[in-house]
Amino acid sequence: MPAPPIRVLVAKPGLDGHDRGAKIIARALRDAGMEVIYTGLRQTPEMIVSAAIQEDVDCIGLSILSGAHNAIVPRIAALLREQHAEDVLLVLGGTIPAQDEPLMKASGVAAIFGPGTPLEATIDFIRTHTKPRTALT
Repeated sequence: MPAPPIRVLVAKPGLDGHDRGAKIIARALRDAGMEVIYTGLRQTPEMIVSAAIQEDVDCIGLSILSGAHNAIVPRIAALLREQHAEDVLLVLGGTIPAQDEPLMKASGVAAIFGPGTPLEATIDFIRTHTKPRTALT
């Protein structure tokens, strides 16, 4: 029996109202055979982590263009730890200045995908870095 597909939650935290990139990556992940849950715009860290746990996802992909990543991402990572869900892969996409990348990585972000990153690079990273699920028999 084949392994179940990778489950990815794509989220747009904060007040950022631009979701074109999030929708593009969600479609690319789906087309690559992953199950994608898209939470929509203006999600709080609490809403994102709650949805990730309820949906039993393997990965959370955050899309942030608003500049609020220094406040939002550490909060999401802390909530994942509080919920004993630190095994959920956390990746970040959007406009993240290079000087902020060390803080993002220290917070628990596994990878940062900036504008222009090939979709295949993101797909390959998620495939490579999620823990395999076992099929229920």
